Amino acid sequence: MAFIFRDLDGIPDVKAIEPEIYRDERGWFKETHSEDSFARFGIGPFVQDNVSFSSINVLRGLHFQLPPKAQGKLVQCLSGKIWDVAVDIRKGSPTFGKWVAEHLSADNHHMLWLPAGFAHGFVVLSETALVMYKVTAPYAPDLDHGIRWDDPDLAIRWPISSPVVSDKDQKLPGIRELELG
Repeated sequence: MAFIFRDLDGIPDVKAIEPEIYRDERGWFKETHSEDSFARFGIGPFVQDNVSFSSINVLRGLHFQLPPKAQGKLVQCLSGKIWDVAVDIRKGSPTFGKWVAEHLSADNHHMLWLPAGFAHGFVVLSETALVMYKVTAPYAPDLDHGIRWDDPDLAIRWPISSPVVSDKDQKLPGIRELELG
């Protein structure tokens, strides 16, 4: 099986990944992970899989974990369509505070790799979406943090104007207020 690994404009550490799809009269088949293929790009190893289900206009994020449990994430949309965002929060990085985004859907089969040191969020563009992500470190509630989705310093151009956002995510700080250690 083959994957195409593509840099996103502006932040080459974030990768869009397109798996090869094998189609026939029965439907299709794809690999979603290959340790050998992914390791060549510094992706993985993974220790946990997570799945979320959300309705249209739900915005989740921007979430991350601090070291020593910072998580790399491999994100894919199993049903529906999302707009997936990665924000560089690595101190000293030349792209600190910059963001990139990619449409992920059940139709396009694309995945997004975010290394540790990135905040992650997405908004649902279909009636519902089932999102799966593999992570490189287990969930650690005491290290769980985030940035406000509408932080003007980030100026993320979300594709909807009135997202449904949790109370927890509404109360997150802006990137200037972050204490990243």
